[in-house]
Amino acid sequence: MPDETAPTNSLRVLTVNVHKGFSFLNRRFVLPELRDAVREVAADVVFLQEVHGSRERHASAGAHWPEGPHYEYLADQIWQAFAYGRNAVYAHGDHGNAVLSKFPIVRWENIDVSASNQEKRGLLHCVMRLPGRADMLHTICVHLGLKQAHRAQQLARLCERVRRDVPPTEPLLVAGDFNDWQKDAHDVLERCAGLREVFVDAHGRAARTYPARLPMLQLDRIYVRSTLYHAPLALPARPWDRLSDHTPIAAEIQL
Repeated sequence: MPDETAPTNSLRVLTVNVHKGFSFLNRRFVLPELRDAVREVAADVVFLQEVHGSRERHASAGAHWPEGPHYEYLADQIWQAFAYGRNAVYAHGDHGNAVLSKFPIVRWENIDVSASNQEKRGLLHCVMRLPGRADMLHTICVHLGLKQAHRAQQLARLCERVRRDVPPTEPLLVAGDFNDWQKDAHDVLERCAGLREVFVDAHGRAARTYPARLPMLQLDRIYVRSTLYHAPLALPARPWDRLSDHTPIAAEIQL
């Protein structure tokens, strides 16, 4: 855990769609390898999408299938605070978004932004207490829909949440799988909430993250507000291209 006496003025964040613990095309169960890769990044806050809260053991996973929720397995002893927002529920289990944090999570809420019964989506809003600081850190883990009309509704709900529940003076990180291959979110979120995307600011475009083996689409994002500085963190292609259908992205944030 961070030093409780030293002010926290910088942090590292990672976001990854874990594809329910399976590799591209569901060929292998890779959650143990994914846990090792996430640890290597040494992020302070991790945003997860498509992570299992509960599920009956999958036949192909063998002895590697964890006994408890997958987000707890990924957190292990590294991230002692975590929150889970259950989005999709089915006969054999459920999955959703999760946030793992090295800082205390003082409160959290999962907001249902589903635009149809066939595609359940949520926004997981966490408020964290940072050592040595009076302000709070707000994080929102995002997984938006596949249809443009649904994403427009969900972005509007995200903007509403930020306006209503996040003080403009407190740092805010919004990260996850936006499924925004048409790149609508940048202008919408900057206009409605003052959010800036880390990779767009650094390189003029968001990172290509899908499909993992040959990324073409810019689906995964890290947006920030009320921070002093932000920069992308380069991650190696291997082993990430074998651990999901999305590649992760990471950033260094100065508060």
